[in-house]
Amino acid sequence: MPEPQRTEDGRFVVISGRRWRATDPAIPGDTAAALRKALMAARRDVGAALRSGQDPASARARVQAAKVALGERGTPWWEQTLEQRRRRWEQGLDDLTE
Repeated sequence: MPEPQRTEDGRFVVISGRRWRATDPAIPGDTAAALRKALMAARRDVGAALRSGQDPASARARVQAAKVALGERGTPWWEQTLEQRRRRWEQGLDDLTE
C-alpha cells in the first residue's frame, strides 16, 4: 500500500481528498506497529459487537485510546514536547496491552 499524501508541514495525511491528522512521526516503529495492531483489533471488536447486537462502547473506548496514543486524536503532537509525546504513546501502549 503506498504512503498517503501528506501536507507540506507533515501534520496531516490526505486520503480521498479528506485531511486527517497524521500519526506522530516520533513514535518508534515497533511501538507504532503495536499501537496500530491494537487499533485494528479494537475496530474489529466494534464491528463484532455491532453485528451481534451488543454495546460497542468498550471497544470504541479502545479505538479512542489507540488513536490518542498514536497522536491522531487529543492534543496535537506538534504542540507537545518530546517527553509529553513519549509519555502519551508509552501510556497508551501500556493501557492497550494489559
